[in-house]
Amino acid sequence: MFVITLLTNPETRGLEAPLVDSLRNAWGGGDAVWLGVDEAAEFRVLQMPGNLWDVWQSCQDIGVDLICQPAEGQRKKMLLADMDSTLIQQECIDELANEAGVGPHVAGITARAMNGELDFEDALRERVGLLKGLKASVIDKVLAERITLMPGGAVLVATMKAQGGYTALVSGGFTAFSAGISQTLGMDEHRANTLIVENGHLTGEVENPILGRDAKVAALHEITKHLGIAPADVIAVGDGANDLGMLGIAGTGVALHAKASVAAQCDVRINHGDLTALLYLQGYSKSEFAVQ
Repeated sequence: MFVITLLTNPETRGLEAPLVDSLRNAWGGGDAVWLGVDEAAEFRVLQMPGNLWDVWQSCQDIGVDLICQPAEGQRKKMLLADMDSTLIQQECIDELANEAGVGPHVAGITARAMNGELDFEDALRERVGLLKGLKASVIDKVLAERITLMPGGAVLVATMKAQGGYTALVSGGFTAFSAGISQTLGMDEHRANTLIVENGHLTGEVENPILGRDAKVAALHEITKHLGIAPADVIAVGDGANDLGMLGIAGTGVALHAKASVAAQCDVRINHGDLTALLYLQGYSKSEFAVQ
């Protein structure tokens, strides 16, 4: 048994009943359940549709995300989330680089690393090196003035915690940001890289070992083992190549507004919805959403 979920951007909505009904009829699905008015709906089918990806592309063209996933274990016990361009709308290192006067150069390296064109660890060291001499106090300035939360994140975390779930932020970014973001969202823990500071300035170095793709996978295994749950009980979300490991191991791995090369390797792709899409994917209705 599989669950078909259709959803849209909650700000504009526009999911129409005729689309849901036509797909349900074409695929021999069960009754449609509306999770959010004009926003999200689901129905169950006995097998994955053979023309799923053709229909997916047609839905993308009209601003609708279409997901097919196993019905068993739809609701998860743990959220594992990337930070940059996932829980927040920016890349923290790019914002620091703007303050250091090397913004465009660093942003170009970041884009290539997140697209899987560069080794993540080497690219991180190169970018951090370009920040050498920057006042550490700039971090607080960037956090206060440049960093904004991804829509739906607070509701996602609050709802999963209200349902007894565990929430963890695992980032290839920096603890100087992940500590505040995880606290603001009310998450249970955070892991990230640590920038080295001496005499109030960044040294251009980061503590080893660097938290990259393998470390995110390790975090998934370590946390689930500690909680006594399985990787299948996890919903993970990210946007970059360094997230692919954890997305592939988690029960549900969500590519959120991801780089094209990353999305191509994931079966669950959210390009139009916000982070509340992860609740709809688990079958939560909007009336069940919690407020932080």
